[in-house]
Amino acid sequence: MSTTINLTGDSLTLAQVVQLARDPSVKVVAAPAARERLAASRASVERALAGGATIYGINTGFGKLANVRIAADQLDQLQVNLVRSHAAGVGAPLPKDVVRAMMALRANVLLRPTSGVRPALVDQLLAVLAAGLIPLVPEQGSVGASGDLAPLAHVALTLMGEGEFLGEDGRAIPAGPALAKAGLTPYAFGPKEGLAFLNGTQAQTSLLALIVHDSEQLWRTAIGAAAMSLEALRGTPTPLDPRIHANRPHPGQIKAAALMRELLAESEIRESHRENDPRVQDAYSLRCTPQVLGACWDAIAFARGVVDIELNASTDNPLVFDNGDVLSGGNFHGQPVAQALDFLATALTTLQALAERRVERLVNPDLSQGLPAFLTHDPGLHSGYMMVQITAASLVAESRALCMPASIGSIPTDANQEDFVPMGMAAAYKARRILANGERVLATELLCGAQGLELLKPLRPGKGVQKIFDRIRAGGLEPLGADRPPTPDMELLRGLIAAGEMAPQG
Repeated sequence: MSTTINLTGDSLTLAQVVQLARDPSVKVVAAPAARERLAASRASVERALAGGATIYGINTGFGKLANVRIAADQLDQLQVNLVRSHAAGVGAPLPKDVVRAMMALRANVLLRPTSGVRPALVDQLLAVLAAGLIPLVPEQGSVGASGDLAPLAHVALTLMGEGEFLGEDGRAIPAGPALAKAGLTPYAFGPKEGLAFLNGTQAQTSLLALIVHDSEQLWRTAIGAAAMSLEALRGTPTPLDPRIHANRPHPGQIKAAALMRELLAESEIRESHRENDPRVQDAYSLRCTPQVLGACWDAIAFARGVVDIELNASTDNPLVFDNGDVLSGGNFHGQPVAQALDFLATALTTLQALAERRVERLVNPDLSQGLPAFLTHDPGLHSGYMMVQITAASLVAESRALCMPASIGSIPTDANQEDFVPMGMAAAYKARRILANGERVLATELLCGAQGLELLKPLRPGKGVQKIFDRIRAGGLEPLGADRPPTPDMELLRGLIAAGEMAPQG
């Protein structure tokens, strides 16, 4: 039985966005009460037009051309021209889950009574989504204000029967025949509707929403990998004592320490070196895991807060209010989203950099507390996981290079009318790449951590770590004997991480 998500304009959640983006069987519909409110809003727009008022973007030009008054018999053409002229994106198509999310988010925002569009526009957008048609939206070309103009224009273009959809094989197919095949008629944009559709942050917000979800999942995986490495390196769990963290009560730090304690409970490995261990303290990459990963969690939580607001916010322009006022403002500006994406990029780079340091300790015989060099039974004849650490180092270096904030990189546009822009899509592109790097770096740590536990048998790790180890083996990863190419193993683990199968709950 398929799930149905009712859009109201004010109740969409992150969990629903992820669900509808990644499960094409999910139905997305407009709530009847929201359609009624929208119809009343549209009536206000039509009254304002009938009264002869000059309203930006409805009967004027756009941006620098806002002082040009448009004749009444050209208002529909104005909106069509806007959509066509702004479909200027370039580069590879955005992934299908991102575009599905973008379409649903745009429908949700247009349902808000501040948008002033006809309910039929929302109906058309949701009908295209229900038909499984995915507009081809190039990932480059948006500066994030006045919203994601180019990406949203490519979506709007398909509603008109122009532009292209992505076929099942990833190739572009003309929108007109695809709409006809689905039994849909091209939509005719009316006054305000093209501008309302294009002014918004839904491309960058869709990316932020999916990255936040995946980052939360990656963070839990990082906690599990850290606990596994602590066991394999025979570290001490003393720094996880709740009294330590209660005296510096950052929420993420407390959460990280608690989850690690849970994973390490009832460890035979810990008991094996409780007595007569000459070490006083572990290295920072082990001892300070709650502090470092806790800070990463707090950054992810901040980004989630931005998503929660942005999903149900009016980001088009101008806005229509209950008393009939139509006000031009700047809610389309993507600075909050872009900054959150930049903050996420930093947190995810920190997360993977810490993991790489533990990988180094696992493979380095000078640091691995008795494990054989590069985790192979016969060092010298075999190189074991020597190259795995090198791969992790290269990924971390790339992520660090990508961490330069995009949200401070404004380049004025539109003849300097749009003289400060947030570059939200650039921030999203970087954060998505850093997230993928993080998944692969954690794959290297799980690979090495599992091999370390293999070499400590018959001692068993904590119950939670044992469950992660068992999932790795059940997923098809065999212990390392003779040398074999590590890439298939790393990619197998990366797939399990991306699917959430390596993330302990808590």
